[in-house]
Amino acid sequence: MKFLHYWRAMWGIIWRECWRFVTQRERFVSALVRPLVWLFIFAAGFRSALGLAISPPYETYILYEVYIVPGLCGMIQLFNGMQSSLSMVYDREMGSMRILLTCPLPRWFLLLSKLLAGTAVSILQVYVFLGIAWCYEIRPPIPGFGWILPALTLSGLMLGALGLLLSSFIKQLENFAGVMNFVIFPMFFMSTALYPLWKIKESSALLYRLAEYNPFSQAVELIRYALYGQFNQTAFVYTLAALIVFMTLAILGYNPSKGMMTRKGGSG
Repeated sequence: MKFLHYWRAMWGIIWRECWRFVTQRERFVSALVRPLVWLFIFAAGFRSALGLAISPPYETYILYEVYIVPGLCGMIQLFNGMQSSLSMVYDREMGSMRILLTCPLPRWFLLLSKLLAGTAVSILQVYVFLGIAWCYEIRPPIPGFGWILPALTLSGLMLGALGLLLSSFIKQLENFAGVMNFVIFPMFFMSTALYPLWKIKESSALLYRLAEYNPFSQAVELIRYALYGQFNQTAFVYTLAALIVFMTLAILGYNPSKGMMTRKGGSG
């Protein structure tokens, strides 16, 4: 196989996923409604509970931009990673995924292409969200829109790989909702998406440890630092390591001879 074959296959998979997302308006709108509700309703109530005034710009900057906005960017990518795994289960049941995996290209390359496609969609969602937040006068530094791109790519790949791993275990679409909720909500609420780590430590030592070792927390911290032109080495290494582990397990899971697909009667 030549390089051109790999490139055309990868581009085709990415283009198909992006085009499907853009043309499905309900999916596009629903992907933005969730973080916007948290931004405009929950964060406002959270600020009121803390006794912060609405008018001072510095307090608004601290609450919305430093903590809430990067956390919601991570939320978008987390839900998109799970949505991508749902798409994998659906394609497998409909037969299109089985046809794709039987092509001459290596299975790991096809799974990586699907992962890149899902990450591209999540990055698109994040930038649209940041654009809406900008209109709401929540404005991180303009260079941050460029600095955040590598962080979004790595965090999107890691969370997408987690979704890919889950899809190798899920046999039917009916089982997906329960598994998705079992993964998403603990990961989100036991993280630094809404609260700083030092504040969590004041509340509970156990919760602090869970949040500290939560891969989603590290992904959020990577995004948060990058948005303001800083590099969090610990978050980068942790997120990269989680990506390697999740992707390796996902590839094994989709291997007919070694993974879960065999125990499912070759349904992949």
